[in-house]
Amino acid sequence: MLSRQFVRENPEVVRETLDNKGVNVDLDRILDIDEEWRELKGCGDDLRHERNEVSSTIGELKQAGKDEEAQEAIERSQDLKTELQEIEERADELEAELEESLLELPQIPQESVPVGEDESENVEVRREGFDDLRSLPAEVEPHYDLGEELEILDFERGAKVAGGGFYVAKGDGARLEHALIQFMLDVHREQGYEDVFPPIPVNSASMRGTGQLPKFTEDAYRVEGSNADEYDDDDLWLLPTAEVPVTNLHRDEILLGEDLPLKYQAYTPNFRQEAGEHGTETRGIVRVHQFNKVEMVNFVRPDESDERFHGLVDEAEEVLRRLELPHRILEMCTGDLGFTQAKKYDIEVWAPADDMDEGPAEGGRWLEVSSVSNFEDFQARRAGIRYREEHHESADHLHTLNGSGLAVPRVVVAILEYYQNDDGTVTVPEALRPYMGGTEVIEGHDSVGETKLGD
Repeated sequence: MLSRQFVRENPEVVRETLDNKGVNVDLDRILDIDEEWRELKGCGDDLRHERNEVSSTIGELKQAGKDEEAQEAIERSQDLKTELQEIEERADELEAELEESLLELPQIPQESVPVGEDESENVEVRREGFDDLRSLPAEVEPHYDLGEELEILDFERGAKVAGGGFYVAKGDGARLEHALIQFMLDVHREQGYEDVFPPIPVNSASMRGTGQLPKFTEDAYRVEGSNADEYDDDDLWLLPTAEVPVTNLHRDEILLGEDLPLKYQAYTPNFRQEAGEHGTETRGIVRVHQFNKVEMVNFVRPDESDERFHGLVDEAEEVLRRLELPHRILEMCTGDLGFTQAKKYDIEVWAPADDMDEGPAEGGRWLEVSSVSNFEDFQARRAGIRYREEHHESADHLHTLNGSGLAVPRVVVAILEYYQNDDGTVTVPEALRPYMGGTEVIEGHDSVGETKLGD
């Protein structure tokens, strides 16, 4: 969250951010609340000072035998106490309202972030892997058709078990997901990451700490009750990303400088109610309600976060390099930056089957497999995460960063389409073969039940 001092001293910067990020918040109301709160605090200080002065004279007046004046001082002291109590209660109400209102304000983008209205104005940083493409079939089959033909993806049974937006990976499809998860974890261990296996349900306090609440309540899966109902700090939600529990491991803690940087990675299933767009965006496993992902979370000193941001991009990208999957890096403009981010790069892998309007010249489409974000102190303020270099020094808010390393289903899509062969089989990327028991080619499986009679 933004500090109240920053908002108070930089209202035009905040207004510009609200406009650029497309967030509708009544900033004038927040400033009015802050002004009234400060006025009341000032009045309270004055009343407290006066009461102390009056109280100090009561004994002197009694000693001097001025009982009538002493009684007046006592009555004045009681009046001041009542008045002070009313002011403090009102100030507390305003402070609570101010804190809730500040949660609605988005992060300020870094100056280097390109200004733009939406994703069409994002800036491509670079592409990799297109200089030496493997030979592809004349017509690359989309992953959703190929997966069903090979009997490694089952959308009908996924919908039967859980509803639309869920799928079943089976046989070599399940092995491929497991292999990718373990492969990604191993790559990031080499990069100095410590493994964390967090709880899948997270409480409201954790969701608020990383910025999912209250902004994105409608996209989350609440464990009990309706999303529209009031919720308490202890109410539970299915995590939308491991960013939530891992960042909140250190909520309301003070770390030491010698602990930093902290680099955690976590594999979790993730749950989101987002519907996406119609058409190829919702076909297959590109946009689903449950998906596997490896997440990297960093805690760093403020003066190290910019450098760590680019290091984090490289660490996520390394997975695609080793899998030899063509991809690109995209910098988000202000209009597509997100509520909590000060700077963000997306890593998008190439899936050659379904053409998109702004896809590469080779055809196909881009699929986001990682968003690497620098939140600066935005999440740390919300979650109360601070650090101090030495025990005797004052504590400051640190910076948090995260990035997917990577989102598994979309990497599966890219493998099924990019490593597809003319005979309908799929070559397993060389780096993954040790994780699949030496399997070099996914040839498919026989169907089960009466459905096989139609073959």
